[in-house]
Amino acid sequence: MSKAFGVVGAMPDTPAPITGQGVQSVDRALGILEVLARTGEAGVTEIAVELGVHKSTAFRLVATLEAHRLVEQTVDRGRYRLGVGILRLAGATTARLDLVQEARPICRKLAADTGETVNIAVLSESSALYLDQVAGSSALQPHNWVGQHIPLHATSNGKVLLSGLDEAQLDILLGKLATYTPHTITRRGPLREELDRVRQQGYALAIDELEVGLTAVAAPIRNAHGDVVASMSVSGPSFRLTPDRVESVVALVTEAAVEVSHRLGWGHR
Repeated sequence: MSKAFGVVGAMPDTPAPITGQGVQSVDRALGILEVLARTGEAGVTEIAVELGVHKSTAFRLVATLEAHRLVEQTVDRGRYRLGVGILRLAGATTARLDLVQEARPICRKLAADTGETVNIAVLSESSALYLDQVAGSSALQPHNWVGQHIPLHATSNGKVLLSGLDEAQLDILLGKLATYTPHTITRRGPLREELDRVRQQGYALAIDELEVGLTAVAAPIRNAHGDVVASMSVSGPSFRLTPDRVESVVALVTEAAVEVSHRLGWGHR
C-alpha cells in the first residue's frame, strides 16, 4: 500500500502529496520526452546536457521512462527514442498496439531484406500517423517518424490509407492539397485517379512527392474484415531506389503487408 500510494494506510482514492523533489523529477522526465520528440534520438550524455543535470540523474530518469515503455533503445545501445508507450498515452487503441506487435518481426525482416527504412502508418484524422519504424542497414541516421503526422496525398503510406476510403469519406477528408515539391499531386481529379491505380495494383508509390530525392513504396495492411487499417512502407533515397530496384521492393513490401494482414485475421490463414 505504501508503495502504491506513497503514504502508509492511505486510502486508494487519496493520492499522496507530491513533494517539490517529485515535481522536479516529473518536470525533468517530461523534458526528456520533449528532447527526444525534437531530436528523434539522443544518448544519455546529450540528454543530461539538454536538461542541465548530472549524467547519473539523466540515466535514472531514462531508465524509469524505459521501464514504462515511454522511451526505448535504438539499434545503437545507449541511444534512446520515444517508445510505443507514448502512443498508448496519446490514445492509441489496443488494436494499434497489437498491430505494432504483430508487424514488428516482419518489419525487421523487410528492413534487413531491403536495407531501407520500414514504417507502419495509420489514418489519424486528416493525416497519416507513424506507429513504428525499423531502419535498414543502408539507412544512415534515419529520421525518426514514430508518433509524427505526415500528409496523405504526398506519401505512399497516405495514398494506401486513402485508397481504403469510399468516395463520401474522401470528400470529407480531402481539403486543400498542399504543395511540397513540383511532383506533389495537388488536384483532386489526378489524386482520385492515382488512388484507383493503388486499389488496382495493390501498392502505392511516391517518388519525390513529399521531398525531392525521397522514394517510398507502400502496401495495405488489412484486418479480418478486409478493411485497410494500416500501411507498410519502404523508403529511401531515390538514387538507391531506382525504377529497376523499386520493382523488386514492391514485391517484398506487398508480401510483407499480406503477412501482417494474415496475422490480424485477414484471409483466415
